[in-house]
Order: sequence, then C-alpha cells, then structure tokens
Amino acid sequence: MKNKKQPFIVALVIFIFIVISLVTNILGSLNPNLTASFNLSSGLSGFLPFSFFIAYGIMSIPSGILNEKYGEKFVLIAASFLSLAGVIIFVFFTSFTVALLSLFIIGLGMATLQVVINPLLRVAGGDENFAFNSVLAQVFFGAASAGCPYLYKYLVLNVHTNKSNLLLDTLNKVTPDGSLKWISLYWVFAAVILLMILVLALTRFPKVELKEDEKMGSLATFKELLQNRYTILFFFGIFAYVGTEQGISYWISKFLETYHQQSPEKVGDVVTSNFWLYMTIGCLLGLLLLKLADSRKLLCIFVVCLAISFAAGLFGPTNVAIYAFPMCGFFASIMWSVVISLGLNSIPKHHGSLAGILCTGIIGGACMPWFIGLVADFTGLKTAMLLVYVTLAYLFSIGIWAKPLVNNKTF
Repeated sequence: MKNKKQPFIVALVIFIFIVISLVTNILGSLNPNLTASFNLSSGLSGFLPFSFFIAYGIMSIPSGILNEKYGEKFVLIAASFLSLAGVIIFVFFTSFTVALLSLFIIGLGMATLQVVINPLLRVAGGDENFAFNSVLAQVFFGAASAGCPYLYKYLVLNVHTNKSNLLLDTLNKVTPDGSLKWISLYWVFAAVILLMILVLALTRFPKVELKEDEKMGSLATFKELLQNRYTILFFFGIFAYVGTEQGISYWISKFLETYHQQSPEKVGDVVTSNFWLYMTIGCLLGLLLLKLADSRKLLCIFVVCLAISFAAGLFGPTNVAIYAFPMCGFFASIMWSVVISLGLNSIPKHHGSLAGILCTGIIGGACMPWFIGLVADFTGLKTAMLLVYVTLAYLFSIGIWAKPLVNNKTF
C-alpha cells in the first residue's frame, strides 16, 4: 500500500534543508571577517570549518540510531534546540575559542537534522515521488547556499548605518558595531531556527517505517562492512569530495582579498554565492547527463574540467578568477551523488550501515580547509590551495577502479 502523501511535511522537510544550507555553507563568506575579528592566522582560520564539519563525521551514525529509538519528531526538535544553543553561545560570547565550541555544537545539530529528514521525505511524499522530491530539496538547498552570502552582504553593509527598517532596527539593538557586524547574521539564524522549532512542535508527523537500507545495523554489521575494501575506498571518496567542495568554497573570498584586493563584502561574497548557484545548476544538468552516459566516465570528465577551472581561478587575472571559481562549483555538482551511488552499488547489502560509514567521510570538509590553512602559514594561500589537486586525483581514480554491481541506467 502506498504512503498517504502529506505535502505540508514535504514542505517542512524542504524548509529544514534550507536551514541546514544557510548555516552550513556560509562559512566561506564569513572567513575574511572572522579572521580579522579574531586576528587569526590561516591555520587557525582553518580550524573554524574543522570544528563544524568534524561534528558531521561524529554524528552520522549516532543520529541514525537515535532516530530509530526515539522517532523523528523528538530527534528533530532536540537537534534544533542543540543548533539554537550553539548559535546563542556564538552571539553572546564572541571569542575564537567559543566560536570553535559553538560551531561544533551547531554542526552536531545540523548533522542530526540531515540524517533524519531523508526517510521522512520519502514517507511524506510517497515512495514513487522520492527521487523527484529529493532533487527538489537539493535545488532549494543550493538556492539557499547561493542566497545566504547576499543576505550576509546586506547585513554587514547596512547594520549600524543610517538605513532603517524593522530588520535592521532590531539587529542594531543586539549587534556590536565595527568588525563584529557579522554577528547580525547569527541573530537571523537564531530566529529562523526558533521558528523551525515552533513549527516542528506543532506538527503531527507520519509514522515512518524505515526500509532495511535506511536502518543502522549491529556492531557485527559495521565490522563486516569495514572488512570490505570498497567501504574504505568509498569512505575516502566522500572525504575527497567534501574536502574539495569546502577546500575551495571556504577560501575563495579570502583568496580574492589576498591576491586581487577584492572586498569580501562586495566581491568575495558574490563569487562564493555563485559557486553554490552554479553547483545547483550543475545538479539539474547532471540529472540529464546521468541518463546519457556512464556515471564513472562523467565523474572523470567533470574532475578534469574542475581541475582546469580551479587552475584558472588560482593563476588567472581577477576577471578570470571571479568566473573560474564559480565554475568549480558547477563541475563539482554531480560528484556527491555519483560517488555515494557508486559506493552503495558496489556492496550488495547493509546499505543503511554503509551509508552511515560513508557519510562520516564528510569530515573531509573539516580537514581540507584546515590543511590548506596550515600550509598557507608557511607557503602562502595560493600554493596551499594546490592541495585540492590531491583530492581531485583520488576522485578521478574512482572513475577508473569503481566496479559497481549495478550501473546507472542510460537511454
């Protein structure tokens, strides 16, 4: 029997995707101002995304276990309160040490939300619409990532000026002037998360029966999977992809400021926004391309194109860099879906546990920006960003050695 469709729940899940996107992918735009506010070296600046994304790696498996034990509504509300607590700590106790703790707490909450909402989306929208709704959610996710830098730019340029409206007047009362005006964005995050908590509390959730490939297995299941070399290989595939995505996006604004003297608020935020916008466009195009060609070949082609675009961004003049970096987002667009599907299709069973292991590879988003920052302290940011080619080389290799049990269906 098919699930009864619940469009309000589908809309709520998409709203949660938007919140996750806003909070997760803004760090690149914040990088220059956070670095200036806390007087950080590049290595210390790299600790900020590290503290956030390491939480994703830690919570991917426990979140699934909590969801099975306590149910979606309880876990979603608990994760939202956890994220809200992290945001409140950030705005009231502004220091580098507190920022690390705050970002880690926010990351724990965001990671938990992301694990819970996918099965909920399947049940609320119906199994037959799950693929479409998943793509729709990713489109909104990407659009929010692209739009948030513009919101940030608006706040930083208009808080504590002679401009007046309800939003700015409210933020003027709670936001420090000067180099800490970026805190205004986290007040907006706090309001949005609070709204999300209220809606979650008032919503009646459908009963979610997890499929076998959505359940977390026993300790023996994880042990069996970890003895399979493809589990390890694809774990590093996810590590490499998220490391590439965050390694580029986190440092774009700082790179343009350092080597092209471009204002983070006026140029860096726009280029970072376009990185996420182009990624969203690439996702839509990727749906068609994956029906026309083998995913492994597409992965290799997109990796090569990304490598060329990235080189143009690093070594080209200003007018080339501001277009080349967003194109990196376009060519990265299909990599997550291709790598995760190749991984799941390479092992015949225990897909819920396997997905949990693979998603811990998101810690690549913690490690790569930090590695780049550490190396940048000794060699300069441009040279340090060449580390991205290590992860790109690994992603290219997946297209060569991957042997899925089932290939993607093409026309």
